[in-house]
Amino acid sequence: MRPLYRPPLAATSRSRRLLPVLRPRPIVCDVRPWQGRRPDYPRSFASSTPRFESQPGAARLPFRFDTGVALFAKRTPRPFPPPFNSPPSTSFSDPLSTHNLSRDRRAFVDGRLVRGQTNGDDAVYASDYFICANDGVGAWAARPRGHPGLWSRLIIHFWATTVDEIAMRSDPAGEFHDPEPIEALQTAYEQTIKVTAEHDWQGTTTACGAQLHYSLPEGSNYKEPAPALYVTNLGDCQVMVLRPNDEKVIYKTKEQWHWFDCPRQLGTNSPDTPKENAVMDIVDLQVGDVVLAMTDGVIDNLWEHEIVATVLKAIRAWESDKISKDPFDRTGGRNGGMRAAAQELVAAAKKVAVDPFAECPFMEHAIEEGLASEGGKLDDISVVAALCIKNDD
Repeated sequence: MRPLYRPPLAATSRSRRLLPVLRPRPIVCDVRPWQGRRPDYPRSFASSTPRFESQPGAARLPFRFDTGVALFAKRTPRPFPPPFNSPPSTSFSDPLSTHNLSRDRRAFVDGRLVRGQTNGDDAVYASDYFICANDGVGAWAARPRGHPGLWSRLIIHFWATTVDEIAMRSDPAGEFHDPEPIEALQTAYEQTIKVTAEHDWQGTTTACGAQLHYSLPEGSNYKEPAPALYVTNLGDCQVMVLRPNDEKVIYKTKEQWHWFDCPRQLGTNSPDTPKENAVMDIVDLQVGDVVLAMTDGVIDNLWEHEIVATVLKAIRAWESDKISKDPFDRTGGRNGGMRAAAQELVAAAKKVAVDPFAECPFMEHAIEEGLASEGGKLDDISVVAALCIKNDD
């Protein structure tokens, strides 16, 4: 649970790195989470088509993602509050069947099903063209009106929705356009503030997403387009791009901190905004590259070379599987290999997270800051793995 930040009474070498307090309430930041009930195995799903379909009318792009997701929660997520949930029955006259719409437990906002999936305080999203992973700041869950999981999920919902809307608005005839992921994230941030303000549901979250697009060679209309990745980051989640053919990382985002273990974050009382603080990079991709969107539960417990080795091993095992008799193409991790890679990565991170004697990046960074730390960092662990492939029928 991240400690509540309060302004220092006197200037110290550490206080010089703190941000000025812009509002009366404190910023909430995660440090070591408390232990609680957790599932024995990571949950996962995979898709060759998007789990959450793009809006009708969006232009067909020459490339797409084949995705897989794996999740591990350090504790059961806090239920969403009204009006985002369907409250339990309060009358004997109400239908008792859980199949009745009055007992629907799915989350809705503005009459629409909330996109994404919640994992503890994390939230993830995966589609053919957009993946993201958000990390809600868990200390808000200890406050009466705090709902970090709600904030991380709503930011993802509105971000993915706005990405689709911008694509349809700016590309009505299939003409080339540049995506605007920071503008989309800013819109998502403003909409989340609006829908949570009425009931004063509080929280903050980091945000990290990758939107698949393409680039056209200059000076010719006949050359093939090339895949391009628009990566947006605010906070300490990470997008990492692997090139399996070269067995190396070609790109990864850099964490953004206020100070150690207090990342930049969007939400209640935080001075951070997407327009002012989000960083966007464009990465040239190749077909066969693997894009990972991960929360800090992965990168705090595994070093970069461990992540690369785990993903490559999972892909090779998937490609060489001779037991399954399915007719699908498994090249590079297609048709289920991304789910296997995500599962292996979550399992590897979890193994370190629950080991009280393990060495990990978080422990190393804490010691560098002069803080006592030992063992892995138990946290929500969320991974979205996406393989860049041609968008063929």
